[in-house]
Amino acid sequence: MTKRLSTVQAVRLCLFLALSIPLFSSNGTGTETAGTGKTQQGFPVETLRIVVAGDLLLDRGVRQRIGQVGIDGLFSPSVDTLFLSSDYVIANLECPVTAIRERVYKRFIFRGEPEWLPALYRHGITHLNLANNHSIDQGRNGLLDTQEQIRKAGMVPLGAGRNMEEAARPVLISARPRPVWVVTSLRLPLENFPYLPQKPSVSQESADSLVMRVARLRRADRHCVILVLLHWGWEHHLRALPGQREEAHRLIDAGADAIVGHHSHTLQTAETYRGKPVYYGIGNFIFDQHRPLNTRACLVRLTITADRCKATPLPIEIRNCVPFLIRDSASAP
Repeated sequence: MTKRLSTVQAVRLCLFLALSIPLFSSNGTGTETAGTGKTQQGFPVETLRIVVAGDLLLDRGVRQRIGQVGIDGLFSPSVDTLFLSSDYVIANLECPVTAIRERVYKRFIFRGEPEWLPALYRHGITHLNLANNHSIDQGRNGLLDTQEQIRKAGMVPLGAGRNMEEAARPVLISARPRPVWVVTSLRLPLENFPYLPQKPSVSQESADSLVMRVARLRRADRHCVILVLLHWGWEHHLRALPGQREEAHRLIDAGADAIVGHHSHTLQTAETYRGKPVYYGIGNFIFDQHRPLNTRACLVRLTITADRCKATPLPIEIRNCVPFLIRDSASAP
């Protein structure tokens, strides 16, 4: 598709409030990248655009919606335009996508179909975060297969691995115009799923470990961009917990440039700390919850150049599982 053959155009990151966040800066040059996307074509890169989206579910009511409109029907024209003009798009995949059925004993158990994944890539998604409390819904084998299915579809899985060390390893998603690292973690206990660091799992780093990891990245390269994605907080609440605020401040003090959170299924408060944006919860993206509390969300766009990184929140409204940028929500079915 032409977007992937063009030079870099758009950068966004998880967005939650229709609240403008000021610029945050750092300079540098790139080395090599370990991601997928449109920027790795050997051309000079002056501006990188990344978009971060919230919870993406492919089961329950969304499964029914796919049966009605097809997987492509989950992407509105406005979201398509945004995603296809961006260099990278990161979404939080709120379910394993696998034919393996090894259900974990827990309250909510999800599973998506592997044949749906190529459509996510066609519509511009390049990376899927798995560091959440549903990636293990079909057991450790289901988690490993989900990673493989994501790669087969042309995307990059984040926040999971064959062991905890691999799951927590930062991912370099772009090297130009300067290195961009993504650090992910689930900051909640897993329901009926034991913590076994030598077994396949999602990233479950403690606050202290995350702070040390970010600090190491910053010491190694003062010009890189460090994006931290956290699955945390209370569901269906509008405000971050005091502990989240403390943890976010520690991460920025250690060198993080932006923090984007999800799990609450609501658009939560955001703040700027030391000139860096913190989105505590950006809400849902493709999801089947219908209360107004759960259908108002945002995307976050990051625009990165050699000397600055600008975060812009882009409000969305979800109707019948389909997200619309606010400017075209009136055309939603």
